[in-house]
Amino acid sequence: MRFYVNNILKIIILFCIASTIHNPLAYAEKEPIIITYNDYWPLFRTDKNGTRSGIFYEIVSEAMDSIDIKIRWESYPWARCQNYIKTGRADGIMTVRTVERSEYTVTHPTPFYNQHLQIFTYRDNPQKAFIDQVKNPEDIKKTGLSVITYVGNGWNKNNVQSLGIKTHEASKPDNVWPMLAYRRGDVVIEWPVAAWIEIKKMNLSRKIVQTNGTVGFIPFHLLISKKSKYVEALPKFEKAIQAMTKSGRIDSIIRKYMQKVRQAE
Repeated sequence: MRFYVNNILKIIILFCIASTIHNPLAYAEKEPIIITYNDYWPLFRTDKNGTRSGIFYEIVSEAMDSIDIKIRWESYPWARCQNYIKTGRADGIMTVRTVERSEYTVTHPTPFYNQHLQIFTYRDNPQKAFIDQVKNPEDIKKTGLSVITYVGNGWNKNNVQSLGIKTHEASKPDNVWPMLAYRRGDVVIEWPVAAWIEIKKMNLSRKIVQTNGTVGFIPFHLLISKKSKYVEALPKFEKAIQAMTKSGRIDSIIRKYMQKVRQAE
């Protein structure tokens, strides 16, 4: 009888070990996923008391909560955020899929947010009439305009610099506006909502204008390091995003923050 019981116990132990080996997420789910970010209101913000808010923060937090995964948010300069994902020091980052990032990350099919882009220039730019007609990056190249962006902007690298368009890089995102105001380049491509928040904060409203030129939109995804155990969670995260999109929850979150932005103007 003792022999029989011992054998049963051995089988149970072996089964548990095998289950853990074939399900790497079994251990990962007990620890929070580390997601790096850089503050950029209204997409993401951390107040002095540590309270977080923003469109990206709410969407990703709610999606992860629905699949029982806790998040540990870590804030760093943008270039460091990307490096930590590349080296595996952190698990995820909310940004744009690029060829370069695909070398060290994987992601889900459905964007959790589409950021519409408009072209800004300095006031009294003699080429404004041409800028108003821009519909894509190829049009920018035809006009011979130069673009101001920031270090680590993968979308700009893939869609603007790759065309041979002259680009000036600021050390961080909010530095692009003083550069544009003082004519260090011709245009900035940005989401109008976030752009005007920064422009007004820096008292540059009289020096910068929003044109009718546009280049479409940027789809944002959660990218997971290939070195992370949370790669296995992406199918669940995809289903959560699809459910939030279908129910209108994502649109609801976006509308809430757009209202906050308008109230602050």
